[in-house]
Amino acid sequence: MILKKISVLNYKNIAQADLAFSPKMNCFIGRNGEGKTNLLDAICFLSFCKSVTNPVDSQNIRHGEDFFVLQGAYEHETGEPEEVYCGLKRGQKKRFRRNKKDYKRLSEHIGLVPLVMVSPADAALVDGGSEERRRFMDMVIVQYDRDYLEALSRYNKALQQRNALLKQDEEPDEELMALWEEAMAREGTTIYEKRRAYVEEFIPVFRDFYGHISGGKEEAGLRYVSHGQRGDLLEVIRRDRPKDRIMGYSLHGIHKDDLEMTLGGYPLRREGSQGQNKTYLIALKLAQFDFLRRTGSRTAPLLLLDDIFDKLDAGRVEQIVRLVSGERFGQIFVTDTNRDHLDRILEKTEGEYKLFYVEQGEFRE
Repeated sequence: MILKKISVLNYKNIAQADLAFSPKMNCFIGRNGEGKTNLLDAICFLSFCKSVTNPVDSQNIRHGEDFFVLQGAYEHETGEPEEVYCGLKRGQKKRFRRNKKDYKRLSEHIGLVPLVMVSPADAALVDGGSEERRRFMDMVIVQYDRDYLEALSRYNKALQQRNALLKQDEEPDEELMALWEEAMAREGTTIYEKRRAYVEEFIPVFRDFYGHISGGKEEAGLRYVSHGQRGDLLEVIRRDRPKDRIMGYSLHGIHKDDLEMTLGGYPLRREGSQGQNKTYLIALKLAQFDFLRRTGSRTAPLLLLDDIFDKLDAGRVEQIVRLVSGERFGQIFVTDTNRDHLDRILEKTEGEYKLFYVEQGEFRE
């Protein structure tokens, strides 16, 4: 999939921008806070129906304005055009249209334009809680498996209902509790199996990317940890119901799943340097890209690289440049404050590219 053009109106600090892109490499240079990341976030919004930096839709409207509009003109590998529109007015629900037709449910749109973004915010995958790492898995799987998103929604509803019963002062209704536990187990088992299959296939691809970027200097590890590995999930959830009543929430289930990240057999969070952590995260995201390219719609996702070269030594930057400049990747959007980094990428880019200067939300080619 190629994003040929984008029109942005009143999105974050971008008053108005109408940009045409190269089908291969698009670079954005400017100081921090000028709007480079905001443009990438607008591109993400058109793929995921939400911002990756601010989940509150109305807060993405430019200060002093009452609405924002995003429009993307795409092209499939077959040459078939695709148009995506998103509009939001304060106090109203956002509207998404594909080829001028409104979606009945936003979930129908997810996966149409697969996308992977690598940014400094990815540090939360290492430093943050397990919910960040579950979101990492979910953001990939929902782009190629529609049933997964539905199962996730049903599981979360059942979890919320069970937690509400656990918080009651009086003893909860046994039949109602059993009903929500069975729903958690049913949907949770589906989610567990899909996550397990994904991680199993993902790990060797991730290790390959890490080895390329690091020059084989370290051994990176990744392991999926889930209560689904303890046997029948319904039994696992029911087993500690008395303890759950004391705590007031569900202690067991796939909402506690995690990914253990290691370097040389030790926890990455404790052992990794800033450069090693960043290498690990970039390898995760490039492997995510490769996985999506081979699954789902079998189209090359858009690859967004937001200020990724900071804190990396020259050798690792060189390896990343070689990787993303090759035929393995499709359309790429890169931001940086350092013109030298972008020049090194462009030197290795075969074919056309575009370079944009960004200042106070305005873009100059």
